Amino acid sequence: MSGTRRTDEGHGRLGSVLSGLAVALGCVLFLGGFVWGALVYQPYTVPTESMTPTIGAGDRVLAERIDGDQVHRGDVVVFNQTTWGDLPMVKRVVAVGGDTVTCCTDGKLTVNGKRIDEPYLPAGQAASLTGIPKTVVPEGRLFLLGDERSGSLDSTAHLQDVGGGAVPRSAVTARVDAVVWPMDGMLQRPHGFDVVPGGLSQPGPLRIMLTLVVVGAVLVLGGAAYGPLAKRAARRREPAGVG
Repeated sequence: MSGTRRTDEGHGRLGSVLSGLAVALGCVLFLGGFVWGALVYQPYTVPTESMTPTIGAGDRVLAERIDGDQVHRGDVVVFNQTTWGDLPMVKRVVAVGGDTVTCCTDGKLTVNGKRIDEPYLPAGQAASLTGIPKTVVPEGRLFLLGDERSGSLDSTAHLQDVGGGAVPRSAVTARVDAVVWPMDGMLQRPHGFDVVPGGLSQPGPLRIMLTLVVVGAVLVLGGAAYGPLAKRAARRREPAGVG
């Protein structure tokens, strides 16, 4: 019996050490994921319907803080352009400096002569209701459209502005990765732009951050639960040991 008791005590001390390590590691991962997210991402509430059905009015999004030079075609970006309004806006980049953009060919947007599939548009809606005259985007600028083309005040409404409706890359403050309220999750990759050389941007580290937070929470809860569970198991074994 004494040997059995010493073995149980040894197992108990080892379990306590491991549970403590699990809680400590869990706290590091959990808090680290949140801190990392706060440094890399900014929350933003979309005020209008111009990006429906991808993002609705009042939806809460997480946008990765990036430099405008990191923006690719198909990205949904947050930007500030004083000639468009006083508030940050959210639109989709459909063309970059040097591109020729026009609409519509068979109801589709054309970039550098390539027709772009845009499955994120509302069902049955053409890429533009009024058409887009052939426009060459100046270097260092971005041509932006809302996904709700019938009512979006985007580059098509500013074609007479300096830059032909395109905004400077420096106006971009962040790239939207996910809709967090309602919980629609990560934005779909805009693979329609694969037909144009240049490639798509890489998703931000949001999935990694969420994994760290979830794993951290599991370790903390699991480690904290070890003590009560071990004590309960010990009490259940006591009558058999005394007998």
